[in-house]
Amino acid sequence: MTETPARDGRPSPDALLALAAREGRGRLKIHLGAAPGVGKTFAMLSNARRLAGEGVDVVIGLVETHGRAETATLIDGLEVLPRRPVIHRGRTLMEFDIDAALARRPALLIVDELAHTNAPGSRHPKRFQDVEELVDAGIDVWTALNI
Repeated sequence: MTETPARDGRPSPDALLALAAREGRGRLKIHLGAAPGVGKTFAMLSNARRLAGEGVDVVIGLVETHGRAETATLIDGLEVLPRRPVIHRGRTLMEFDIDAALARRPALLIVDELAHTNAPGSRHPKRFQDVEELVDAGIDVWTALNI
C-alpha cells in the first residue's frame, strides 16, 4: 500500500484509508438504490450475515423491514439493539438508540434509512448525524439510502 500523493498533489485512496485507520475512525458503507424496495436492506443484511458467520461482531442498530418477511428473516440470529422510546405529540415513537450503540461498540453496526429525520428530542435532528458520530467513535457502519 502506498501513501505517496498522486501526481496532481491529492493523496492516493490508499493513503486516505491508511490515515483513517491511524485516526481510529470507523468506515461507512452506503447501499444506494434508485427507489424503495429495490433490495438495499436485503443486500446489506445478506452481507452482514456472511461477515457474522466469519466471526465479525455484527450488530443491528436499526432495520426497517417494511413488512417484507424475507428481509425480517435475515435479522434472525443477529444481535439487535433495543430502540429508544420517544414521546412526540402524545405518541410513543421507537427511535434508534445511539447511546446503546456507542456503549456496545460492535465492529460493524447496521443502521438502516440514512435519510431519516429523528424525533424531536433526539441527540441529532437527522440519522446521518447519528451515523457520523458512530463512525467518529471508531465503529464501522453500513446503511441504506434512496437516491
